[in-house]
Amino acid sequence: MTTVAVAGVPVRAAIVDLDGTLVDTLGDFHAALNRVLPEFGLPAVAREQVALRVGKGSEYLVAQTLRIHLDDAAADALYPRALDAYLRHYGAVNGSCSAVFDGAAEGLQRLRGAGLRLVCITNKPTAYARALLDLKGLSGYFVAVHGGDAFARKKPDPLPLLEACRLLELAPSQAIMIGDSRNDAQAAAGAGCSVALATYGYNHGEPIRETPAAAYFDRLDALPLRTPPDGGGTGATTPES
Repeated sequence: MTTVAVAGVPVRAAIVDLDGTLVDTLGDFHAALNRVLPEFGLPAVAREQVALRVGKGSEYLVAQTLRIHLDDAAADALYPRALDAYLRHYGAVNGSCSAVFDGAAEGLQRLRGAGLRLVCITNKPTAYARALLDLKGLSGYFVAVHGGDAFARKKPDPLPLLEACRLLELAPSQAIMIGDSRNDAQAAAGAGCSVALATYGYNHGEPIRETPAAAYFDRLDALPLRTPPDGGGTGATTPES
């Protein structure tokens, strides 16, 4: 099995986030929410308001969006129906208002080409994640895709990363998390994985460089990547050509 130094960390697999890391899906979230809110007599929300609430799964996004207009008690009462409506509308708009980030497909190709196994771990429901990756031509890079409904807990809990490593039959130290937010960083730290973070994603309005990471990248295909001369082992590395 090939060992590759990603951002200076020798690993055999990469666990890759989806929203804000590979695909700019803010438009999809915004469109779906603004189909939901009028159903309940609530005003539309701005893209900037949505961006601050992305990253912890559909449940969190809907619950916190309702709180823009309602107090906690009213939001909690409306939440079950609003979540059902959101999932229905999101399924209809999934991928139609989003775009792959520049360098994302090329970055996945570099990682796969170097010999790493890739798993997508996202808080988006699994069916929607797989549909989006298919639509954007990215699904073929991954050996597995697991969404927020695949395990008992979502990121920032480390469980999804630990399960990914278990399925790959690797120790967490042999995998790097590639994401865009402190949720990804917290999940990686809890699991014992390294992390590299995108500078362009969704991080609740906080500067991503305030979150400790092995590396930060402006494009996924610019993430430092070095492979051993013989394509395996853990010896000296040379720059990728």
